Amino acid sequence: MNSGTLYLVATPIGNLDDITVRALETLKSVNVVAAEDTRHTRKLLSFYDIHVPLLSFREHNKVYQGQKLIERLKNGENIAMCSDAGMPLISDPGESFVRLCIENDVKVTVIPGANAALTGLVMSGFSANTFLYVGFIPRKKGKQMEFLRTIEHEPHTLIFYESPNRVADLLESILEVMGNRNVCVIRELTKLHEEAIRGTVSETLAIVKERNPNGEFTIVLEGKPIEEDTEPDYIPAEVILAEVRLYISEGMEKNKAFKRAASKFKTSKRAVYQMWVEDKESAE
Repeated sequence: MNSGTLYLVATPIGNLDDITVRALETLKSVNVVAAEDTRHTRKLLSFYDIHVPLLSFREHNKVYQGQKLIERLKNGENIAMCSDAGMPLISDPGESFVRLCIENDVKVTVIPGANAALTGLVMSGFSANTFLYVGFIPRKKGKQMEFLRTIEHEPHTLIFYESPNRVADLLESILEVMGNRNVCVIRELTKLHEEAIRGTVSETLAIVKERNPNGEFTIVLEGKPIEEDTEPDYIPAEVILAEVRLYISEGMEKNKAFKRAASKFKTSKRAVYQMWVEDKESAE
């Protein structure tokens, strides 16, 4: 018997209309849906009149359920795996189970769709050429600060997730470790009360403390600016060659004189040598 397929199905991150036709067709066709929270996923399935068995696949039962699911897949059943919102496995359990499927030659495919990190990144207006998804970071202040120090010099746009009761603490830690950069604090993505708070970290922190807003947060932080290389001051060849002649008059060998002058004027030994040759040729 051929093995079944594991479908990793993206679900809406807020607005229930943000689900693909392919995702709906997949959820209707599988034998079972493994969900992070069956109560949450049941609302989605009921909204679209989908009647497929649900089972819980959470952090605390992933090993036990993983073994049961792999047997069902080997017996030819098709299984869909969903998180509460967005792409499965992104800050959610499931990585070890996907690896188990791969090791057992079970086909794994992804039904792509909504994702809070990418949605927030695009909304922020910051550079999307290179970015680093950070997700949730340690809750305790000390561990949080320690973690932020490992990424404080990243030039890439940074994307965090945080719950409403800890977002102010995270912004305070970012301000202390990473400085007063520009940030976009987004809550309730794709929902009725979606809001993007833009400004410096200190400005947005003041707003968050004043309003104490609800909702799940996606925080997009500008990367550390890369210091542009400044053009070195132009030094006339005559000045550099005068230094070379001085060294030679003091008894230094030519090659060492070229090297010493190159180091002093922050240029290459080859460039100094070329100046020397061209000066000799022009004098002849």
